[in-house]
Amino acid sequence: MNADLKPKVEAEIAALADLGLDALKARWTELFGVAPPYRIRHDFLRRAIAYRIQCNAHGGLKPATRRQLKRIAADLKAGRPVEPKPAPSLTPGTKLMREWQGRMETVQVTDAGFLWAGETHASLSAVARAITGTQWSGPKFFGLATGKVTRQP
Repeated sequence: MNADLKPKVEAEIAALADLGLDALKARWTELFGVAPPYRIRHDFLRRAIAYRIQCNAHGGLKPATRRQLKRIAADLKAGRPVEPKPAPSLTPGTKLMREWQGRMETVQVTDAGFLWAGETHASLSAVARAITGTQWSGPKFFGLATGKVTRQP
C-alpha cells in the first residue's frame, strides 16, 4: 500500500460515518457513475463506497479473480452447477521450503504425512504450528495459493 495514500483514504472512509443518506447517495453516484439502488440501506451504502474508495486508491480485484467471478456468474445464469476448483495435490517426495525467522524450514511430503525435523505430522498446519508456535494455515504458511491442499499417496 502506498504510504502517502493511506492517511487520505482512511480519512475519506472515516468521513463517511458523518454523512446522511442524501450525501451518501450523492457520493455513490459520484463514485459509481449511476444512482444507487432504490431502498438501499445506509450501512451497505457506506461499506460499498468505502470499498470503491479503496479500489480507486489501491486497485481492485486481480484480473484472474474478475475472470473467475464472471465465469461463476455465467454458470449460475445458465443454470450450470458451480464447482469449486480442486485443491492442489502434493505427491510423496515433494519438498516445501519456507524461511522463518532466519532459518530455512524444509518439509517433505511422505506417504504417512509431512516430515519436518525428523517427525511426521498429519497436516501442513500441524507443521506450521510446530515451527511458529502459533495457529497457522499450513498451506498458506508454505505459500500454496488456495490454502487447502490434499496429499496423494
